[in-house]
Amino acid sequence: MKIKIGQWVGILVSLIVVAISFLFFGTAMFFFIIGIAVLVGVFPFVFSTIRSNMIATQKEEMFLEFARNLVESVKTGTPISKSIVNVKNRSYGVLSENVKKLANQIQLGIPLNKALTTFAKDVNNKTISRALNLIGQAERAGGDIGVILESVADAVSTSEKLKKERKAAIQTLVVQGYIIFFVFIIIILVMQFRILPMISGIAETGGAFGLGGGGGQPIDQAEISNAFLYLLLIQGLFTGLTVGKLAEGNIKAGIKHSFALVVMSFLIAAGANAFFGG
Repeated sequence: MKIKIGQWVGILVSLIVVAISFLFFGTAMFFFIIGIAVLVGVFPFVFSTIRSNMIATQKEEMFLEFARNLVESVKTGTPISKSIVNVKNRSYGVLSENVKKLANQIQLGIPLNKALTTFAKDVNNKTISRALNLIGQAERAGGDIGVILESVADAVSTSEKLKKERKAAIQTLVVQGYIIFFVFIIIILVMQFRILPMISGIAETGGAFGLGGGGGQPIDQAEISNAFLYLLLIQGLFTGLTVGKLAEGNIKAGIKHSFALVVMSFLIAAGANAFFGG
């Protein structure tokens, strides 16, 4: 994966924040600033992933519009090559430049199959590539290209409709996932700041009266805080990936949920430690 300028900027800012954090080495602020640095460095990559998923969705929607326009044109008796040239100046959003390039290649005399292959490579979308492959095969076989185009448009439309229906149906589970995770955070904080200090006090009292063997060590609050923080971050990461897989059928789509849950976990845990940890 090629690192973009914005991602390099995020990495640079992250390194600067890390350097600043050493001014607070040995204090509670040190790990908090390190965490901020990591989030700053990761954010551009997360944003890039979210943006690429949005663009992929827009490409499929615009390709559906493009295919429908071709179907209308081909059904009037216009050859598919001429139909592509005729629609090149229409607005297809993120696909506009790709459609214009496809039409220009056809006008220059490049064979349709080769132009479609280039179009598929430029768009870099699995759904669109499969559809273009079907169109190319139909054109080579000399079949009814209008029927094939209509079938391709229907297939893409059905795929988009199923995705939207699944996303709407699973939305409640996504909300429940966030609520459950928030309850998990509350339970962890109650254990950290209420239950464990009570257990620690009982253990120390028992040791003072010669109970329990007298070999126990006092509980290190800093170690407990770090352990619970790591637990929350790991739980947030995998909960987000699971939510993304359920909602959109793609683990990559869960990165945005993971980032949101990890940030929430970090800020809540850090705030709780600052407020309750003394």
